[in-house]
Amino acid sequence: MRKRSPTHPGAILREDVLPQLPGMSVSAFARLLGVSRQTLHAVLAERSGITAEMALRLGTLLGNGPRLWMDMQSRYDLWRAEQKLREELAHMQPLGQLVAA
Repeated sequence: MRKRSPTHPGAILREDVLPQLPGMSVSAFARLLGVSRQTLHAVLAERSGITAEMALRLGTLLGNGPRLWMDMQSRYDLWRAEQKLREELAHMQPLGQLVAA
């Protein structure tokens, strides 16, 4: 298990993608994506995740496909869930071990 959380895809957009688009405001980027400024801002602020629809919009607009964005969000969500359930999962045994016992 990783010690450090994977980067939220909103941080990638905020720190890496938008700065590479000179003069592009959040409002203008949201319009190009076909979403509200508030929706995009929630992703950039890491309060919302990348949905399948947002991944399709980002992947199409940026030309890197939706899978990249979905994979980043999935890794981020899975890591957070593992942290939350760490204790509970440590006490579970795979069914195969229970049946064989």
